[in-house]
Amino acid sequence: MAVFKGSPLGELARIRNVRTRRISSWDRTGGNDDRLHIQPGQTATLADITGAGCINHIWCTLDCEQPHHLRRIVLRMRWDNEQAYSVEVPLGDFFGVGHALTRNFVSLPLQMSPADGKSFNCFFPMPFSERALIEIENQCDVEVLFYYYINYEEHPAIDADLGRFHAQWRRQNPCDGISDEGMTNPEWSFGGVNLDGSGNYVILEAQGTGHYVGCNLNIHNLRQGAAMDWPADVPWPLRMEDFRTHGEQILRCFNWYGEGDDMIFIDGEAWPPSLHGTGTEDYFNTAWCPAVEYSAPYHGITLAGDKNWSGKISLYRFHIEDPICFQKSIRVTIEHGHANHRSDDYSSTAYWYQAEPHLPFPALPAVADRLPRPD
Repeated sequence: MAVFKGSPLGELARIRNVRTRRISSWDRTGGNDDRLHIQPGQTATLADITGAGCINHIWCTLDCEQPHHLRRIVLRMRWDNEQAYSVEVPLGDFFGVGHALTRNFVSLPLQMSPADGKSFNCFFPMPFSERALIEIENQCDVEVLFYYYINYEEHPAIDADLGRFHAQWRRQNPCDGISDEGMTNPEWSFGGVNLDGSGNYVILEAQGTGHYVGCNLNIHNLRQGAAMDWPADVPWPLRMEDFRTHGEQILRCFNWYGEGDDMIFIDGEAWPPSLHGTGTEDYFNTAWCPAVEYSAPYHGITLAGDKNWSGKISLYRFHIEDPICFQKSIRVTIEHGHANHRSDDYSSTAYWYQAEPHLPFPALPAVADRLPRPD
């Protein structure tokens, strides 16, 4: 007998006892105004589903005249009549890119599609046993026109070992670094030690039983000064061979935002954690200080920054084939520069599944504290 297991395509032929359903913003009058008109300060309910089931796909797009609206609009989700939200994230960050920007990119669970990355898709499965509530709040000063599909299945019941989907946004603006006064650029960029991880940027802190499935990390490089001027005779984007031929020149002005090790602490373990990485780009599955945009199913760079890595950067890493499991707790952290020397603007969205109840989220910052810095 043939056995089809191990991949979505392998399971596609299996007949299942479910009902396929959709909720969307189609015009109930029969016209072509297939969207919600969400007024300033209004919270719109996108879906309120009772019974057992699983959301398999969310698509949306919107029109709003206010700058940075993707940080002003908040997406929230609750499962099974819990009082606390399991998802609370600014809309653009939830779909994979920070800084209230969009880019065309493709990953397995999240995508931004043409035109100009303004069509958003989420394929994370979101099971529920009693109820699914999805809301969107317009914290803009103007109307938002919002189009959406939510495709889901109704099940007789769902398995008891299915975790609930969670997503959380955080920001540290700026991170608590050190001054580079009196230090050479190599000393400041690569010197010092970190022997406890206590000052790391925190991407996720959760309690319970579940598994972490990834994040996007957004960095605004805030370091400026004459020492950061890129040499005219050194190519950009930087290539690996340029380190060999122009190494001394590069190190004098090197304004690379990375060199931060990821450190993931599971079930209350002490430093060093069992999952300790070797550098920012390494955790995001790239190498050698990349300066180009790139997207793959499980990792990518949607915003690569400008010359000498100035400006805004956005990266993602999804643990789909390699989820990080925890039985009691998890703390996902990364250094902001080696030994936490850098003082850049960091924000992130973490994605994970866990059995309820979950640790209450930190309060979502006010709009003014969510907005991106000027370029």
